[in-house]
Amino acid sequence: MKTLRWGIAGTGGIANSMAGMIKMADAAEIGAVSSRRMETAQEFAQKHDVPNAFDSWQDMIDSDSVDAIYVATPTSVREGICIAAADGRKHVLGEKPFASLPSVRRIVEACRSNDVAFMDGTHFVHHPRTLDIKSRRVELLGDVWSVASAFQFNLADRGDIRFNPELEPMGAIGDAGWYNMRAAVEYLPPDVELDTVSAHLRRDPETGAALSGTGVLDFTDGSTSTWNCGFDSGAVVMDLRITGTGGVINIDDFLSQNPDGSADVLYRKGGWGRGTSEEINVASAKPGAALMFEDMAAAAADPSLREQWMSATERTQALLDAAWMAAQQTERGASSS
Repeated sequence: MKTLRWGIAGTGGIANSMAGMIKMADAAEIGAVSSRRMETAQEFAQKHDVPNAFDSWQDMIDSDSVDAIYVATPTSVREGICIAAADGRKHVLGEKPFASLPSVRRIVEACRSNDVAFMDGTHFVHHPRTLDIKSRRVELLGDVWSVASAFQFNLADRGDIRFNPELEPMGAIGDAGWYNMRAAVEYLPPDVELDTVSAHLRRDPETGAALSGTGVLDFTDGSTSTWNCGFDSGAVVMDLRITGTGGVINIDDFLSQNPDGSADVLYRKGGWGRGTSEEINVASAKPGAALMFEDMAAAAADPSLREQWMSATERTQALLDAAWMAAQQTERGASSS
């Protein structure tokens, strides 16, 4: 594969984290960074040994120093940069969530029209654990009829961008709930269609941001996905349970991996008193985030690999939009305690 020279639009926490992942990945290197302020871009460039700094993402897109753009900006401005990158014939990796399903479709159409790859910034789907579960879904689980997931953590800084409803309108449901929706997309049968949605939302009394959400997605084949996400949990929770007629998979850290890059799965089957369980370790030399940039290089080189990633983004955003709309109908303020 050709090495992709990445231009990073944005210099926040996720951009700093992903700079290290790009360096770890094969067929990837950082060619440039852009920020609204040149000083900030130069500081980022010095920190991560980036050769080019811009105070305009459009100038970075127009330059010949990059082949692909990683858009690590607030949700409210993400679409415009993604489309501009595609129109500049640069491959596009956009952080999630997106503003809406129509927004995603406009981005995807721009990428298709300009013959460039598109992918969202979901890490866990690139780890071999996810691929192993999906390839053995029927063997291990039979007919999957339930996916239950929770992603909760404590975000105490009310100055964080995720507490700004203008920049991140969906708050916790967009930021953390995206992963709940993606779990349903990845682990339920690929042809399921959404039927009904129920959801609840709590808002932060100080900022008005969506503080937590919970709900149920019902699909036309009878399967369901229950989900819970939030910014005010007393501990980090990344639980996933996939239930099928032939077995159950439990993962207590479905968004991360072990220090050596591997990831674990607990597989259970059998009835009362006769059940068995097996701890499965799936090896990987790199974390899912680094493998994401390698998969992006593969999609850039081979157009036949692109549609799977575009479709997954569209399906995830469709579920997120449905959950967000339902949650707004039953939202509640957070308790004073």
